[in-house]
Amino acid sequence: MKKLSLGLLSLITIFSLVGCNSSDESETVLKIGATAVPHAEILEQAKPILEEKGIKLEITVFQDYVMPNTSVEEGELDANYFQHIPYLEGFNQDQQTHLVNAGGVHIEPIGIYSKNYQSLDELPDGATVIMSNSVSDHGRMLTLLQKEGLIKLNPDVIADQSTVDDIIENPKNLKFKTDIDAGMLVTVYEQNEGDAVLINTNYALDGGLDPMKDAIAIEDSESPYVNVVAVKSGNEDSEAIKTLVAVLQSEKIQNFINETYQGAVVPVSE
Repeated sequence: MKKLSLGLLSLITIFSLVGCNSSDESETVLKIGATAVPHAEILEQAKPILEEKGIKLEITVFQDYVMPNTSVEEGELDANYFQHIPYLEGFNQDQQTHLVNAGGVHIEPIGIYSKNYQSLDELPDGATVIMSNSVSDHGRMLTLLQKEGLIKLNPDVIADQSTVDDIIENPKNLKFKTDIDAGMLVTVYEQNEGDAVLINTNYALDGGLDPMKDAIAIEDSESPYVNVVAVKSGNEDSEAIKTLVAVLQSEKIQNFINETYQGAVVPVSE
């Protein structure tokens, strides 16, 4: 009986130790939504670094700009990483959500693409310019067109809040089409619709384009449209979120961005 008791005691001890080890190995799970390129790719690089810090990163990839935000608002995700601040602010206003910027990571310069022309100077009179239906990007896109000398915007309107109605000079009589979902712009370009298409870099990369080679014009690195990690208000001070942002702003991740995207995605640090 004593031997049996000792055997049972040994088994109990073993199971107890296993239980303790499982508890010790428990991690903080951080659920984050992102668009595929470059955001999810960058997050994949951050995964092993975060694991070393006790954080397991679960990434959900989205093909649109709405679901990642509603999922954070509703608590299905802890954070998302795909948008710049003007879009975030506009979304909050339109959808009555409560999302905040937890930290900036990189800039994705918007590019202008054309199947038929090698430069903006070649665009003919009455050319059709296609932009996304994301109103928060219109001012940014129009500012790029103004910088390239194609249009002039009303100086009394804040540049990044401009719309096509604020164009006061249009020497080429450009026509603007603004009803295309951002995720469809590469398809529109490939199907040769319109004379010029303005495409966000994440969708361009995801669609197999090289912004530095394929764009006939592109924003420079001074663009203020920093892509951020967004969370629901009140969660920005979470230690897990702070750690995530710190890793994404780290030299290792910045080097990955520079080496992988060769200027098509520009890292920032804060």
